[in-house]
Amino acid sequence: MFDPARIRTLWELVEYRARASGGAPMFFDGDGRTVTFGEVRDEALRVAAGFRGLGIGAGSRVMWQLPTRIDTVVASLALARLGAVQTPVIPLHREREVGFVLAGSAAEFVLVPGVWRGFDHDAMVRGLAGDGVRVVSVAGGLPVGDPDTLPEPPGLPGLPGLPGLPGLPGGEDGGTRWVYYTSGTTAAPKGVEHTDASLIAGGVGLATALGMSADDVGSIAFPYAHIAGPDYVIAMLVSGFPAVVLDAFEAGQAAEVYRRHGVTMAGGSTAFYQAFHDASRRRRATAPDAGPLIPSLRLLSGGGAPLPPELYRAAGRELGCAIVHGYGMTECPMIAMGTPYDSDEQLAHTVGRPVAGARVRVVRADGSEAATGEAGEVTVAGTVVCRRYTDPALTAEAFDAQGRFHTGDLGYLRADGHLVLTGRLKDIIIRKGENISAQEIEDLVRTHPAVAEAAVIGLPDRERGERVCAVVTLAEAADGNGTPGLTLAGLTAHLRAAGLMTQKLPEQLEITEELPRGGPLGKVLKARLRERYGAPA
Repeated sequence: MFDPARIRTLWELVEYRARASGGAPMFFDGDGRTVTFGEVRDEALRVAAGFRGLGIGAGSRVMWQLPTRIDTVVASLALARLGAVQTPVIPLHREREVGFVLAGSAAEFVLVPGVWRGFDHDAMVRGLAGDGVRVVSVAGGLPVGDPDTLPEPPGLPGLPGLPGLPGLPGGEDGGTRWVYYTSGTTAAPKGVEHTDASLIAGGVGLATALGMSADDVGSIAFPYAHIAGPDYVIAMLVSGFPAVVLDAFEAGQAAEVYRRHGVTMAGGSTAFYQAFHDASRRRRATAPDAGPLIPSLRLLSGGGAPLPPELYRAAGRELGCAIVHGYGMTECPMIAMGTPYDSDEQLAHTVGRPVAGARVRVVRADGSEAATGEAGEVTVAGTVVCRRYTDPALTAEAFDAQGRFHTGDLGYLRADGHLVLTGRLKDIIIRKGENISAQEIEDLVRTHPAVAEAAVIGLPDRERGERVCAVVTLAEAADGNGTPGLTLAGLTAHLRAAGLMTQKLPEQLEITEELPRGGPLGKVLKARLRERYGAPA
């Protein structure tokens, strides 16, 4: 029987599962590879010894930008065995984001995959890293060594302080072991500090809500470098179920692999639900007697973006399974989660109940607790909440005097204990489950010579959850006749040249004579822009 109170670190959880069911499969991949829980533990020990040979140890700051593969999970577990401080970076990020994280995290080591999907990560990071950063390419495989050379696993309170990086001390709880960067609502990414305990709480909350067992087969087809990566793997270690790992997601191809391995739980975000729904419809159109897209599937699960009730109903009917949606964020990996035992009404219209380890309170603008059914800001306390931000000013802004984290999301708690989200205080766009800072894009759009003013908004989108729309006014030329016409292609080229990653590029451009403004400071009224341009695509 798993007892989370007896597990203090991620490595202890790895050892627990290897002892409990070491011969059971843990991972399958699309190339036919299968590894057991015991094999993953043993390989992580060898890789930990290899990393130690490079000089990585307890407290070493290690950034990694690796695809979603079995070896990536092994590398991360090996670093956890050593007690390193990990900063995962999604492999789709490019110079702009990677450069910021490199500087902000004060990384001493960076693990890169070499050339992946035609892009040379090794060259990019070497061009950005300073002299004191060691870039380690794992294109030829992970380094290995003799596990007998490893010191004892760092326990609690055994982690040393981390000199030279404000906001990353050790401490009686073992200190910060993970730093995730999220764009949030600001132009600059925010460094979010997690302990092993906070990530374990997220994974336990997920495992408990979903009721997974060793008879299930899950899937990881989203970036493992996302906060959901360790969240999911911890759920696997807690419940003892295996998962299929894919480093790229295309619904039809993923479904083929999932059928082969009998996947019972799939998902990742609202965009995944839509993709599987559409793939199933296309399949039935060409082969009406083909049967369900994934016959073994009993659950679609995920979060990261709102779940429209109509998609809940349509995808559930099409795929013949339950859809169990949840709510979390980089700062709190799991906040609320639906369960397979909830009613259709609860699953379609709420994000579930607060998970174990998360104490949710909805508060009014004055900080007082809202009544049941009354909307306010969602706040969270408990083990699942991050330790703090690397920037003390952000910590002071986000945490109140009682230590509760203010999410910036609006919602209310129902009488049945379920949480309903109604909007966001934070000006972010959630595209395919990823937070995108509107301000970051606006700042770059305004650098185009044809643009006078810009507002970037998220609009409802069937495939993406939200799409990025840039609304601009045009600048006048010196002769007063106006600048040459602005096109979406021209704006996209300009933003690419400025280093903006593809996933943040606007998919819609609207040109207007003036932006609607209001209030004493003349703030742009983005709600009006969403009403004007927000017809679902």
